[in-house]
Amino acid sequence: MPRVKRGPRKKVRRTKILKLAKGYWGARSHNYRTAKEAVEKAFLYAYRDRRNRKRDFRRLWIIRIKAAAEDSGLSYNRFIHGLRRLNVDLDRKILADLAVNSPQTFSRLTQKVKDLNA
Repeated sequence: MPRVKRGPRKKVRRTKILKLAKGYWGARSHNYRTAKEAVEKAFLYAYRDRRNRKRDFRRLWIIRIKAAAEDSGLSYNRFIHGLRRLNVDLDRKILADLAVNSPQTFSRLTQKVKDLNA
């Protein structure tokens, strides 16, 4: 069986992995094998957390809407239900932004929901 010399491709592959592992602690940034394992794990975390980020932001928006709605004397679910009945098609991201940056507009929305329930 002939001898295989790796040539420049091996160096290219290794430097690519080590470049990705730059800044990692200890051997994870120096040893190829541990760096490769650390980079693979980091890619898995990144893939998973791109999906979790959507979940986390939705939770944050709901918390903000709930706090602002309760300041106006409404529970979160009554507020959302009232908006649906009024055919107000604002998503939670926009509602949370209104609650934080434009409380007057948000209070007008809560007042409309209250008037609908009264």
